[in-house]
Amino acid sequence: MRTLKMTMLLTITFLLTPMVFNAQETEVTLEFENAATANELVQNYIKALQAGDVGAMNAQLADNAMVYGLGGGLDSLNVAQHTEYFTNSTTTYKHNIPQDFYLPVKVENNWNEGEWVLAWGTNTITNKKTGKSIPIPFHTANLVQNGKIIMMRYFYDMLNILETQGFTITPPAE
Repeated sequence: MRTLKMTMLLTITFLLTPMVFNAQETEVTLEFENAATANELVQNYIKALQAGDVGAMNAQLADNAMVYGLGGGLDSLNVAQHTEYFTNSTTTYKHNIPQDFYLPVKVENNWNEGEWVLAWGTNTITNKKTGKSIPIPFHTANLVQNGKIIMMRYFYDMLNILETQGFTITPPAE
């Protein structure tokens, strides 16, 4: 939970801190015309994940959307690969996200310009066969355009997933 709080604090601080690049002033706005609909779009995606409805998840994505970070690295998935990934996941696991938080943010005059929805929560996945659960703190940054998510970046705690599966971390020898 501490990691999630720190991630939230750092992300909000980074996004809300005025920055100047190439003599252009970055503008960050929390209230903008499409904020409510963008927020609802991302919430619908999360609700569909919890329901195991991959079709409804995909309905929130643009046809050319890209999803990053689901393998823990810099991997990228197109919509078809996203479908395969979450079909496998929802077949094996029940996803439960009882507490989540959403923050719509509009960024102008910066490399990450656009209308974003940042989301935080804990996705507790439960194996449907064994009943074993793993809590996974997560954060997503979702770029919304024309009423669809065009880019989604996942950030989540992989260490607790690995430890739950029996992996250990061995420090380097001194």
